[in-house]
Amino acid sequence: MSDTPFRIVGISGSLRRGSTNTGLLRAAQEVAPPGVSIEIADISRLPLYNEDDNIDGGPEPVRAFKNHLRTADALLLATPEYNYSVTGVLKNAIDWVSRPVADSPLRYMPIALMGAGGQFGTVRAQLNWRQIFVFTESYVMGKPELMVLRNELYFDAQGNLTDQALRERVKLIVESLVAWAHRVKSA
Repeated sequence: MSDTPFRIVGISGSLRRGSTNTGLLRAAQEVAPPGVSIEIADISRLPLYNEDDNIDGGPEPVRAFKNHLRTADALLLATPEYNYSVTGVLKNAIDWVSRPVADSPLRYMPIALMGAGGQFGTVRAQLNWRQIFVFTESYVMGKPELMVLRNELYFDAQGNLTDQALRERVKLIVESLVAWAHRVKSA
């Protein structure tokens, strides 16, 4: 195995301080196996997507975000579900990095989805993401899936994951994403 750590960039679709989706990503950092690093990207400073501003890679926060994703071996999305779909803030971030398509860091990127919240545990949002990532030519991992409902059973008021069984499922997602990425890259 290489001395270089396997780099996963995690993105939360919620900006809320007590976000359970950001809590899932923090838990992923804690349970990541040796040799795997997970960095949580901050998308709060990205401006609203405007094609007129997408010149020379976009505004500086967008260029920095794209460069951050280019150094990743895989992407881990923690998505809430708003109005039966994806959140605007996360969709905005993906819209920025998906253009231009031929040069997008999302192209051929291995991706895993997980999410907490919503009446059905983000199943609809995750389905929408799978459709979106067809356009970006990303490789979304099919299984295992992680869709958490009834957040109050698993998270504290600050959004920290407190349930050990769910923590093990997060660990399985991370380990499976690493294996998925290796399969995708070798294909």
